[in-house]
Amino acid sequence: MERNQLQRQAAYMRNTLFDQGYLDEQFLQLEDLQDEANPKFVEEVVKLFYTDSARLIRSIELTLENTPWDFEKLDKIMHQFKGSSSSIGAKKVKKECTQFQEYCKVGNVEGCMRTFQEVKQEHAALKRKLENYFQLAREAR
Repeated sequence: MERNQLQRQAAYMRNTLFDQGYLDEQFLQLEDLQDEANPKFVEEVVKLFYTDSARLIRSIELTLENTPWDFEKLDKIMHQFKGSSSSIGAKKVKKECTQFQEYCKVGNVEGCMRTFQEVKQEHAALKRKLENYFQLAREAR
């Protein structure tokens, strides 16, 4: 495929991530830090996010296995996850993290369980979309 066409497709895919609410302005700020000296900066930061977030998800899963639930511990872990999500501009993931924390504050077990599933789904969906975007962006270079 022609390079210009690949670049247009990559730009369209990126814009769609914003239009659909997956990403926010923080992602743009990351892109501003990328330059010729480090052309994969954003991709590397996102990769680190997914490594860290996988650890945090596992930590939440392990904490959920213990009853009674330690809502304070769950809130702290989710706070870290939300911070990591914010750092890459993962808007939908951050929104679900916030909702999970609200359920923790009131001790709502069902709400926490349901929202944690949403967190994981949004996390996985964004990962797939970003992987596809980065792949196309690499091909367009």
